[in-house]
Amino acid sequence: MRLRKLALSAALAAAAVASALTTSLAMAQAPVQFFPSLTARTGAIAPVTTPVADGFADYMRLVNARGGINGVMTLVEECETAYATDRVIECYERLKGRHGGATKVSPYTTGGVLALLPRVAADRIPMLTVGYGPSMNADGSVFPWVFPLLATYWEAGDALVQHIGNLAGGLANLRGKTISLVYHDSPFGREWLPILQRRAEMNGFRLLALPVPHPGVEQRAVWLQIRRERPDFVILMTIGVMTSTALRQAIATDFPLDRVIGFWWNSVEPDVRDLGAAARGYSTIMQQFGQAHGSEVVRQILAQVHDRGQGSGPRDRVGDVSYMKGVVAAMFAVEGVFRAQERFGRGRQITGEQARWGYENLNITQARLDELGFAGVLRGPIVTSCRDHVGSRLLRVHTWNGSRFEWSSDWLTADRAVVDPLVRAATDTYARENNITRRTEPGC
Repeated sequence: MRLRKLALSAALAAAAVASALTTSLAMAQAPVQFFPSLTARTGAIAPVTTPVADGFADYMRLVNARGGINGVMTLVEECETAYATDRVIECYERLKGRHGGATKVSPYTTGGVLALLPRVAADRIPMLTVGYGPSMNADGSVFPWVFPLLATYWEAGDALVQHIGNLAGGLANLRGKTISLVYHDSPFGREWLPILQRRAEMNGFRLLALPVPHPGVEQRAVWLQIRRERPDFVILMTIGVMTSTALRQAIATDFPLDRVIGFWWNSVEPDVRDLGAAARGYSTIMQQFGQAHGSEVVRQILAQVHDRGQGSGPRDRVGDVSYMKGVVAAMFAVEGVFRAQERFGRGRQITGEQARWGYENLNITQARLDELGFAGVLRGPIVTSCRDHVGSRLLRVHTWNGSRFEWSSDWLTADRAVVDPLVRAATDTYARENNITRRTEPGC
């Protein structure tokens, strides 16, 4: 009897092990949608980009808590780049073929985008650059694999000049004025030069361009020049510690912060939180979103991710501006896969090439944004096409009131008659130099 019981116990144990192995194997073989995350959690821009990585990871966990992408779970794997182009390339090459292949890649550096342009085209992996990268990438007829969603730097620069014109009582009143540009001396920082130079020619203001080498902590000479020149406005094309340094220098040289204007990469809480009331009046031009602590998507992330002990980063930073950059980027990454599944099969793993079709055929309505929890955060529709890889160009200004950012302008858009010729000239040059033929299918 005892032997019989031992045999039965052994059989049950073996069956349990076999069942566990079968379950584990099934889980291992279950399709996943792989989203490599090229992070910059170290270095001079880490205060800005660490929350971006946190928001990206948290939204992907929220998607899984909602049931995945029609049942396909998302998988995020990080690789640290420290904002260095060589490490961007290294991370890309390391991760692009893992877990069935990368759905998309996002290097979070303009230099990284330029380095990866030929690689993603050869590997047929889309590159999503929400709010960064060369502005010429907006034209999908030359750059079919790159998607600079929600406005480019040139569009931001043009709208920013329009905003300054509004502050001056009209663009005509900019004639004879001086606008200084303090910029990160890199492909990122130099990106605004063409649009501001064009606007200076059109509107008759003098552009005083002042480059600052990375990481941007030594700016005393630049601000002494600003003190001598006394420009009417100062534009910041800065990121990370360079921004807080610039604001402290502006305060030290007694330059009014209500005439210092930045944009979405230098309008985050770490830039101004320590300055508090001293930074009151500093404004920046933004993509559609800013702080979103009271939004439904943040409420869901807190309830379904952080409350379950799965969150990334501090709970009280969920909904900050930088954090929302990651959330919005993750939403676009996922929605492109949802769109691709409509064509290539619901509930299946989507390849990078199939995802590219999804990103090029986005049609995210306001109803869909509201369903996802982005009511009051994003404004639809957001629609891409063969030629237009931006999808939406609505911009607005928010201002630091001493303790938080608050919206301070109506909706703005760039003047396409100014921006589009610059894009066309840049893409013509790039296509000619790289032997690229423009796409000619309908819509392109």
